[in-house]
Amino acid sequence: MTRRPRLLLCALLAWPAATWATVGAAASDAGAEVGICYNYGCASEGRVRVHAATLRRIGARLAAARNAAEERERLAEAVGGLCRVAATQTAVATDRAGNLLDEGADGRMDCIDHSTTTTRLLQLLEARGALRFHRVVEPARRTRLILQHFSAVIEVLSVAERIDRLPPGEALAGCNCTEDGLVIGAAGEGDGDDRPGQRYVVDSWFVDNGEPAVVLPLAEWLNGGGPNVQ
Repeated sequence: MTRRPRLLLCALLAWPAATWATVGAAASDAGAEVGICYNYGCASEGRVRVHAATLRRIGARLAAARNAAEERERLAEAVGGLCRVAATQTAVATDRAGNLLDEGADGRMDCIDHSTTTTRLLQLLEARGALRFHRVVEPARRTRLILQHFSAVIEVLSVAERIDRLPPGEALAGCNCTEDGLVIGAAGEGDGDDRPGQRYVVDSWFVDNGEPAVVLPLAEWLNGGGPNVQ
């Protein structure tokens, strides 16, 4: 049968070339490696090994999300957890929310470090099939006066795109179909205000190392939304 799926801003810094597009991760059953940026503007970078068991636990938690909103909540926690792993292998354990609380410390992270690192972490999870309701897109930038701020961004998938991400043989289990295979409904519908193409920032600059990232609608973030940290 054929199936037819239907804040104060961080200081102005130069964006490192080609950082967001490079996943910087080599995933396998034995785990994965990912590059972590720190010391402002990706001045320092360390390679962090994430064990397979850790990635399986994160994947199982994300797989239990019933809709896009729940997946975002769990992604915020996953980013925090992966940053805690990074803190055991690099200097980023000293990183604190904003730029002032850890000023001068080795391992401090500004918004370029955070947006680059968080994008890589999200891409790692996406490459391993852990994201069912979102895709990772390029980081966003907001500008006020002479200051600017960057953040990682995810985008809500359409129902058809969600079905395409299901493992072979599982697509029909996630939808209601007519006899000729036309998809008329799918798991994940009823996501509140979420619509395909909506974007959200995943901003770990607002929090101390290891805490869940702040997730906000992109439009709200562009308008200055987020915790008041410096």
